[in-house]
Amino acid sequence: QTFTMVSFPLALLALIVAFPIGVTAFSKGHRSHISGFRRTCLHETVGTQAEAFQLGQQICTYKTITITPSGMNDGELPRQAVSVEDLTPHLNSYIESSGMKNGVLTVISRHTTTALTINELESRLARDVEEFFLKICPPDERSESEKKEAGVRYLHNDVDQRPDGEDEQQRCRDNGWDIDDDVELQKWRDQEPINAHSHLISMMLGSSESIPVVDGKMVIGQWQSVLLVDLDGPRTRTVGIQLMGNS
Repeated sequence: QTFTMVSFPLALLALIVAFPIGVTAFSKGHRSHISGFRRTCLHETVGTQAEAFQLGQQICTYKTITITPSGMNDGELPRQAVSVEDLTPHLNSYIESSGMKNGVLTVISRHTTTALTINELESRLARDVEEFFLKICPPDERSESEKKEAGVRYLHNDVDQRPDGEDEQQRCRDNGWDIDDDVELQKWRDQEPINAHSHLISMMLGSSESIPVVDGKMVIGQWQSVLLVDLDGPRTRTVGIQLMGNS
């Protein structure tokens, strides 16, 4: 019994002393491997052997692009229409012009009533998308939407009660609206669309996508496209694109 009580503290002490020595040895043994990762990347396709390629000049760049829905007329007012626009050609063009060969592309919607998704670009599917989401979040009966439903009302659409509270009032001021002036306040309310359902659907779909780029091409499936879903159109929209990688 005495032997057991003495041996345990000695064993614990030996472990404490040996642990940092082992960590140091591990670190030294792997330092060159970690350093090498900065210059070399592995590209592996399922079923094939991993292939290493050298990384070139670092690239980090950002820009916005403007998307105008096909068939939109000049001066046409938003009516909470749903449309799907293909961003893939714009993204491919940006990658090519940047010279980036390997890295990551991130695309983000710059609006609260648009969304981004990766899926098939097909006209009948786009109509299915509209029908599906409008069943979940039907438009307010006060909306301009052709799909509005009687009896559906959202708090966000009570425009005569907005902005609600000092924080929201300040947000309006920060965005260029002098809402302390009654005339300007009414102008702000008049331009606010009845679009709460568009905001809600946007939250379900998401506002950004990150896509790997290998050998100068986005790594997406044969039938996949990067799609901008406009839930409060028709409007001219913008998306932000950032590339991070190497030439």
